[in-house]
Amino acid sequence: MAIKKIYPKTKPGCKVTFSLPKEAVKDAKCVYLVGEFNDWHIHATPMKKSKDGSFKIELELKKGKSYQYRFLIDDHTWENDWKADRYVPSPYGACENSVVEV
Repeated sequence: MAIKKIYPKTKPGCKVTFSLPKEAVKDAKCVYLVGEFNDWHIHATPMKKSKDGSFKIELELKKGKSYQYRFLIDDHTWENDWKADRYVPSPYGACENSVVEV
């Protein structure tokens, strides 16, 4: 499932639903969405586990911007969004960050 984006006509922001499938999280107990929208604070944005084992969260983000982010699984494994709009090199090593364009 791609990143879901809803642009309400009455609000300046965009409702963005981020999700990580069960295949990516396996038997994870917790997943956090970490990125520029929360100043990379690792525990600021916990995701909710769905009945199917995936994790999801909806955020309202400012239109006309792009945001880098990653998922933190059980406080020790970093994962990119498999359906990100694009990827950019991370300034912290050989990995990449996911990017959502709003």
